[in-house]
Amino acid sequence: MSAIFKNAALLGALASTAAAHGTLQGIVADGTYHQGYSPSMQYQTPAPVVIGWAIPDDLDNGYVAPDAYTDANIICHKGATNAQTSASVAAGSNVTLEWTEWPESHHGPVISYLANCNGNCTTVDKTTLEWVKIDAAGLIDGSSVPGTWASDELISNNNSWVTTIPSSIAAGNYVLRNEIIALHGAESQDGAQNYPQCVNLEITGSGSDDLTTGGTLGTKLYSETDPGILVNIYASMSSYTIPGPTLYTAGSGAAATGASTAAAATTPASSAAQATTPATTTPAAQATSSAAATPVASSSAVGVAEVSSAVTSAAAAPAATTPAASDIAGLSSLIPTSVATQAVTAVATATGVPKPDAQLPDNFTVKQLMQWFEYVVANILKSSGSGRQHARDLSAANKA
Repeated sequence: MSAIFKNAALLGALASTAAAHGTLQGIVADGTYHQGYSPSMQYQTPAPVVIGWAIPDDLDNGYVAPDAYTDANIICHKGATNAQTSASVAAGSNVTLEWTEWPESHHGPVISYLANCNGNCTTVDKTTLEWVKIDAAGLIDGSSVPGTWASDELISNNNSWVTTIPSSIAAGNYVLRNEIIALHGAESQDGAQNYPQCVNLEITGSGSDDLTTGGTLGTKLYSETDPGILVNIYASMSSYTIPGPTLYTAGSGAAATGASTAAAATTPASSAAQATTPATTTPAAQATSSAAATPVASSSAVGVAEVSSAVTSAAAAPAATTPAASDIAGLSSLIPTSVATQAVTAVATATGVPKPDAQLPDNFTVKQLMQWFEYVVANILKSSGSGRQHARDLSAANKA
């Protein structure tokens, strides 16, 4: 295979790799590890009883798009059903939320909510839960495009997020909702990607705020045009408005339904700063991600063909040096900056999607290439109508 086609294959593989998204595999509460849910568990007999809400429909590690914000899937992810056990945690203590690997290109806020089940969380109707935002962080540093985000903090902390259960929360049964919102395609409407995950908690303590009323229904947390949802992170920005209701404060009972969103500074919120705390080591027996993949619409293959064709036509000559495809350190010589730039320009012209504002630098890194190239690929596949699935290989590439 010529160097040109190796270039095309590697670019496609990078886009495919970036499409692997995370799920909440477990938490550490009061020093004890509790396993979350993995879609692969539906193939086990009997299925494990875990604290994570079941999402068997999420075999593709997918997301919920803004046009589904009024659908019940936004609450705890696609087709979520109640977890059948809970983790005990004292009000005032930290909970470490451990995600599977999260792609660096998927920049965005990390938000945590609590909802009082007002009874048994194993049977509560999720559409009646009223959510209170207890911690949130968005743009950490906007000095360079696309900036440093809460999702980057999560990655640097072993793919973990630390949130504090407010000491004022009354004892009872609650659902904790942790969510990452990926904004790499959010410059156009319906381009943001929500990844909500839920676990059951039994909160102990002597607090008095029971949060049974005054929160926000899951189907009313966001709108498609919220400034923190419809936003271009590839344009220079000094601040970011975290979507959702206002942050909970002790004694307030709960944030008002429909409350205005809170603006995030360019430094982490105090609650989010804890995310730099080293994660507690989890036991070896953790949920494994499913190897199964949802069949992909044929329109996805069209997007990949366009990318490969554009790369091939843009490469006037093979790279002078052709290291092995697995030699990541040699990526810049395998795909010269001029080839990558021409490829993305050709694809953007052919498909009518915008290029990133920032140019790909000389001697680019793998991270820079993935972020820059995926920006265009995401828009191509979005326009091809395949934006609701996430594939694991080049033949089933999807909007990432």
